[in-house]
Amino acid sequence: MDEKIIRQVNELKNYLNEQAYKYYVLDKPEISDFEYDKLYRDLEVLEEKYPELITPDSPTQRVGDVVASSFVKVTHEVPLQSLNDYFDFDELRSFDNKTATALKEAGGQDYEYVVERKIDGLSVAVTYENGVFQMGATRGDGLIGEDVTFNVKTIKSLPMKIPYTEGRVIVRGEILMQKKDFEKLNELAKVLGQDEFANPRNAAAGSLRQLDPKICAERNLDIFIFNLQMIEGKDFSTHSQTLEFLKEQGFKVSPEFKVCKNIDEVIDEVESIGNVRGDLKYDIDGAVIKVNSLEHRGLLGSTSKAPRWAAAYKYPAEKKYTKLKDIQINVGRTGVLTPLALLEPVKLAGSTVSKATLHNMDMIVSKGIKIGDVVLVQKAGDIIPEILSADETKRDGTEREFTMPEQCPVCGAAVVRDAGEAAYKCTGIECPARLFRSIVHFASRETMNIDGLGPAVIELLLDAELIKNIADLYYLKERESDLLELERMGRRSAEKLLESIEASKSNSIDKLIFGLGIPHIGAKGAKLLSAKFKSITAVMEADITEIGSIQDFGGIMAQSVCDFFAQEQSKHTIERLRTAGVSMEQSSEEGEGSDNRFEGMTFVLTGTLHTYKRNDAAEIIERFGGNVSSSVSKKTSYVLAGEEAGSKLDKANALGVKVIDEAEFNQMIE
Repeated sequence: MDEKIIRQVNELKNYLNEQAYKYYVLDKPEISDFEYDKLYRDLEVLEEKYPELITPDSPTQRVGDVVASSFVKVTHEVPLQSLNDYFDFDELRSFDNKTATALKEAGGQDYEYVVERKIDGLSVAVTYENGVFQMGATRGDGLIGEDVTFNVKTIKSLPMKIPYTEGRVIVRGEILMQKKDFEKLNELAKVLGQDEFANPRNAAAGSLRQLDPKICAERNLDIFIFNLQMIEGKDFSTHSQTLEFLKEQGFKVSPEFKVCKNIDEVIDEVESIGNVRGDLKYDIDGAVIKVNSLEHRGLLGSTSKAPRWAAAYKYPAEKKYTKLKDIQINVGRTGVLTPLALLEPVKLAGSTVSKATLHNMDMIVSKGIKIGDVVLVQKAGDIIPEILSADETKRDGTEREFTMPEQCPVCGAAVVRDAGEAAYKCTGIECPARLFRSIVHFASRETMNIDGLGPAVIELLLDAELIKNIADLYYLKERESDLLELERMGRRSAEKLLESIEASKSNSIDKLIFGLGIPHIGAKGAKLLSAKFKSITAVMEADITEIGSIQDFGGIMAQSVCDFFAQEQSKHTIERLRTAGVSMEQSSEEGEGSDNRFEGMTFVLTGTLHTYKRNDAAEIIERFGGNVSSSVSKKTSYVLAGEEAGSKLDKANALGVKVIDEAEFNQMIE
């Protein structure tokens, strides 16, 4: 092979690894994301052409194959023990006295400690052979964990290759998710209607257990290495020496660890960490105190669960009183109005708190909170400020009740609260606050099916102000030159996006109705509306009696449709969509003479289908006039069962419901 090619590939790998280290470990990037991505693509092209040049330490190998079906159990060569918790400084002094006594009896003296931040994440062991990354495993019960190698490889702050090549090295670290990435992840979960993670630790743990490493890679996990478990061919005398060695190997080690000569210095450092913990980019759940000498550690030994030479100090939740000055309303991307308490600034858990979420109106009422109250505030889990209660004894008569607004403070549209729900929501389709969520839904596969218009691209379009409402999507072709200037938007990607937007103009009107995001109107309701009225104009002109007369259409649904189309924002959006050429009428193929062979039948889908995705099969059934249910009952007509069908198949057999496979289904729809 051409030596020039080999040299080019090696230079690219080394340079990209070096830049990743400076970005993710040192937090001192030297090149832009655009430059990095371009060089990364150059390397990908070369490796595709010359696969024999691919090596495990290549940046392109961080995301591997999907895990088969579950994680393999592995036995830790060096146990990953837990730590004993201590909750006040008297307990720490007692720990120090026990340490001093035990070392004196064992012949040790002049001991010192290392104090580190206790990162709130997921503990793992990472193995290297002759300098090359081999395996990552979760802590598990300390003796047996799970092999999560493919996912650990996606963590960009973890080196795939280290300078030390004299044998095996095992290190222990804490995988975490930084606060900013946690907020982004939960924001996206809200938009997609998924469950949110409770805290960054849960998010990191959930990400590490994804069977698809590509999903884990998107979560942007981080890792701090805090212990050298074992090393072949090298000896150390202190823990602090091992941390310095690990830093030299390119690891992101325990940040700002400090060697302390005695327990007084330890307590001072623990207090210092407590003062800054609220300002850190990541969560900590305490401080860790370790005897520094490895020889002394050997003398002190361990119990079956925890070492006697280490302690974990847990900070108490700090609570303080302050004044609730006002309550303002924030409108989230889903349109939900969230009350936010504006407080007299107060120092809590190392940071100044001036705001606290009140979640919803029910919480305000249940806690009896009024504007002007003196309230008790704490940081839940030392992270999220929350109001615990109001001190009614401090009231002087100037306090006032809070009520939710009837119009959205951002766009002025009506605010609604559905029966049985705590949330108040903005109903404006053009509301800037909820625009991202509206477009994500409008472009999704189940609605207008605009290929290439995922959440990340929508973010780019909104940030560049290329779109300010849903209808703007259909005018993007007039701004193609601006589209091409967006980061990671190549000419072909732009062309495909515009082609997909253009193709969506001819979608059936039920897709458009569903895509508009009318409250209470899902895919089935949209089909019923389009079948009854045949055009968007007819739906807009219909009164509540006409809409309510549709079979299976309730009064709440009918009122929601009328309210939606009565809004000026809705009328404006529809008119701009009409002008852009989006279909507003049901086609002849969808109208008279349509095939209703499944009319009156109910299908349940279960198991893995190979010919269709479940949504596709459901759409076919509904197009032929049938219904799709999520549960099996005596009224079920057919159960369409794929591979690995579970309890639904068992129930169908027990009830005597007809079970069909894909071949039979294909015959039914021919």
